[in-house]
Amino acid sequence: MAEVVFCARGVSKVYRVGEIEVHALRDVDLDLYRSEFVVLLGPSGSGKSTLLNILGGLDVPTSGRVSFLGHDLGVDDERALTAFRREHVGFVFQFYNLIPSLTARENVALVTEIAPHPLDPAEALARVGLSDRVDHFPAQLSGGEQQRVAIARAIAKRPDVLLCDEPTGALDFETGVRVLEVLERTNRELGTTTAVITHNAAIAGMADRVIRMRSGRVAEVQRNERRRPPAELIW
Repeated sequence: MAEVVFCARGVSKVYRVGEIEVHALRDVDLDLYRSEFVVLLGPSGSGKSTLLNILGGLDVPTSGRVSFLGHDLGVDDERALTAFRREHVGFVFQFYNLIPSLTARENVALVTEIAPHPLDPAEALARVGLSDRVDHFPAQLSGGEQQRVAIARAIAKRPDVLLCDEPTGALDFETGVRVLEVLERTNRELGTTTAVITHNAAIAGMADRVIRMRSGRVAEVQRNERRRPPAELIW
């Protein structure tokens, strides 16, 4: 059995809006394993992003327990959670969050300057196919190139886990496939546990496991016999 990286047990999250309680997650049990590629699939409002944020230490559950490599994240204060995110987790979001006044290399260097054992920014950008764009500013890059800079920034600190929230949501079909190819190659070559959340069912074919969420619960877990390369996916 592969090593368990994340273990979630009985995780619930309730937000209060005025006098109304919104149940974003309901009693979720979930394990993520070393080096696997997981797709969390479900419609908007199914709890995917809330679960991702809790796993990544950006949010805390209302009840239940989440552990990372056997360490209970629930005992950590905000300073410890910040260290956890900095040292162990890479994030890729739908929007790129690049600093416009910095080049691609400088955007990646923001992370490598605070990571304990980082990749060189130029090497991280080479891994996502941007060796010829290291000195370009975000405004000089296409949407797909900006997303690849964001991925380079995430992998440059050599994270144990890469958490991706709708990474192709703002991209066209062909550009989205190229971004997915970068994520798949990162998982395969670096062994980074990768979780991608999406509402796009076609992406599920590239995963080791597909976790379908509905109304804040894990509705189904499916293991793929063979991972399909992103270029084979039909959106």
